Amino acid sequence: MFQQLSEQLKTTLHKIRGRGRLTEANIAAALREVRIALLQADVALEVTRDFIEQVKTRAVGKEVLNSLSPGQAVIKVVKQELTALMGEANAELNLAAPPPAVILMAGLQGVGKTTTAGKLAHWLKHKHRKKVLAASVDLLRPAAAEQLNLLAAAAGVEFFTIAAREPVEIAAAAVARARNLSMDVVLLDTAGRMHADAAMMQELTRLHTATRPVETLFVADSMSGQDAIRSARAFAEALPITGVVLTKTDGDARGGAALSVRAATGKPIKFL
Repeated sequence: MFQQLSEQLKTTLHKIRGRGRLTEANIAAALREVRIALLQADVALEVTRDFIEQVKTRAVGKEVLNSLSPGQAVIKVVKQELTALMGEANAELNLAAPPPAVILMAGLQGVGKTTTAGKLAHWLKHKHRKKVLAASVDLLRPAAAEQLNLLAAAAGVEFFTIAAREPVEIAAAAVARARNLSMDVVLLDTAGRMHADAAMMQELTRLHTATRPVETLFVADSMSGQDAIRSARAFAEALPITGVVLTKTDGDARGGAALSVRAATGKPIKFL
């Protein structure tokens, strides 16, 4: 996913690598190319602008311009700022809660929430030996519950559903069932919409209040490009998101959504 961006940055920064002397002018020229590389990777314009400003402020400082290898110093600054933006270490799932720990999956329709819930259930059971119950609280998509049921069966975890008119009713019953079965984790797969709207956010807020999840994961399509920052910001404003899951990274995603979502939410990308 990051290959194209990596190659473009490598080509751009190679031009200044061996220079014995740098000026504000040729640093600015190099950063213009970095800016183009970020935009071509579908990084949101405002994220690109802020990133370039951060790098520029440091790159034209005495530490770089007076360095014995100023070209290398600029490259180091770019790397450090990218690392700061993306996070220096992987953030693990936080399951430190009285069982069952609730994980709430949120995101737009079509981003892969249900598939991700199935993968996460498999990962929790087979890698961390957790007893998992998966429940669909999506009453909008007719096949959502059946899809999660099939994925839960494939992962070897419990699936729960009841006939109900309200997602909160299903969620509360799922948590109660998990407690009775001495489950470690409850995965709640929520409904999405084509766009972030008030009805979805109100439903998610009610679900969050009712179940008090230890993890609220925003699931985002890595191929969504410039749209990623708008949806990420909307979800982050409505919910106390704890982490991000990026899906479809094996497609033609160019890495921009990862940088944009991370900047918009300020939360770690916990899974790709």
